[in-house]
Amino acid sequence: MSNRALLEVIALDARDAVAAQAGGADRLELVSDMAADGLTPSRETFGRIRAAVDVPLRVMLRLADGFGAGDVDALLGAARGLRAEGAEEFVLGFLDEHGDPDLVTVERLVAEIEGCRWTFHRAIDRAADRDALRKQLADLPGLDTYLTAGSAEGVDAGLPVLLAEAARLDEPGYEPRMLVGGGLRLDHLPALRAAGLDAFHIGGAARPAGWQSPVDEAAVREWREAADGRLVRPGAAGPG
Repeated sequence: MSNRALLEVIALDARDAVAAQAGGADRLELVSDMAADGLTPSRETFGRIRAAVDVPLRVMLRLADGFGAGDVDALLGAARGLRAEGAEEFVLGFLDEHGDPDLVTVERLVAEIEGCRWTFHRAIDRAADRDALRKQLADLPGLDTYLTAGSAEGVDAGLPVLLAEAARLDEPGYEPRMLVGGGLRLDHLPALRAAGLDAFHIGGAARPAGWQSPVDEAAVREWREAADGRLVRPGAAGPG
């Protein structure tokens, strides 16, 4: 049986995408403007990346910094345009002013991307009640992944939460795959893999020279090997 984990890498453009795939990424999260923590890329950027690689692409649906939905009609239009361009997988997630899931916005977007698989992103790490959020979203079609660090402060702070949730994957609301990301380091992987978690998300860790530099193929390959248990070098790469 394969021991291969899912490795997802943030890509901003086709150059990033090519390097990430060459390094062993299984899937890319496509965003723009990391200064705003990752916004929706243009249709043109999506098209260039889709033409450059053949791994699955999950496209961010988020038009403003923060976890409020902002202009929902603009979000729906962006989703519609990306689907027309060929996008088949998405990343989204919005909270209201109380830290509860913004179900109206999420449900409208899910209806717009009907038939697509999607990730609820790290808004879960800022939710007032993680367990309640999972149960409120449990019946939404297409939701197959939660991107989470276990805490808004990152994996260091959230590791106990991640390990506890990993033990609940057969419970209602916990069936979607846990994709661990947000301050993720190589030395976190042994404990996460031992708990049965097998999906990892990196952004800055794929760019040792910083966000102004492109994805580094060698850095992705190091994460590929570590995620599959073929490399254990604590602290060898920066936070994900």
